[in-house]
Amino acid sequence: MESGGNGGNGVRSNEDIALDLLKFVAGSTGYGRAAVPSTGFSGTAVPKVEEQINQLLDLYSRCLHVVEGKAVKP
Repeated sequence: MESGGNGGNGVRSNEDIALDLLKFVAGSTGYGRAAVPSTGFSGTAVPKVEEQINQLLDLYSRCLHVVEGKAVKP
């Protein structure tokens, strides 16, 4: 059975590679995840779901630009 989207030629699209890069970065760093509540003073507020989504979409955009070889603005 062939995986959808690549036409069976074994070539992955830039979007697929960028998504894998996003998963790696987000999973390794906890990027886009809510902070775990802890006892004591916490200097940062827990981000809202919409903010987390926007962070992940921004990260995906940055990953896609990297995969395509385009410059990424910091």
